[in-house]
Amino acid sequence: MDVVVLGASGTLGKAIVQEALKRKHEVTAAVRQPDSLQIEHERLQIATVDILNPSSVAAVVGGHGEVISAFGPDSGRENDLLGAADSLLEGMRIAGVERLMIVGGAGSLKTESGEWLMDTAEFPEELRPLAAAHANAYEIYRGSALDYTYISPPAFIVPGRRTGMFRIGLDRLIVDENGESSISVEDFAVAVIDELEEGNFSRERFTVAY
Repeated sequence: MDVVVLGASGTLGKAIVQEALKRKHEVTAAVRQPDSLQIEHERLQIATVDILNPSSVAAVVGGHGEVISAFGPDSGRENDLLGAADSLLEGMRIAGVERLMIVGGAGSLKTESGEWLMDTAEFPEELRPLAAAHANAYEIYRGSALDYTYISPPAFIVPGRRTGMFRIGLDRLIVDENGESSISVEDFAVAVIDELEEGNFSRERFTVAY
């Protein structure tokens, strides 16, 4: 496939790019600063994009079949997630590209109590603005006409190893027998590219964890 990865210089974006290349896909890594991505590959192109500018988005995604956004805002600019959602939708409309996958947040996943994760007492207070922005951006994507898939990570996601083994859910936080919700960055990237290839969650949200 021919895929554009926005936010490709971040931890998750870079892992997604590497997983896509490993599976022989053609990848355009779209970043704000091209020198921030230190990856070279014969099937990789690096492009400059301003994700908050619909014209810039349209110029990068035009002519490609699939778009993955792993955009993460700078600290204190959490509401850029909403601006990015609006810009992505408009830019893709201009470019005539229909398929969008978004790496989102875990805060609006439901817990066993029925609460959103970000509303539980254990959720870190300093992360609530980011979680709320992710939840509001999700509603923007849900209200769009695009063929979107929103992918929520579990409560914890850290660099580790690639096993290819994890569980898949929809709107409920996945926890293991110890009540923990986690996955490695590498396996999260596997889940993203699995969905790129298989397309099981059109106009839906899903989540993954061990």
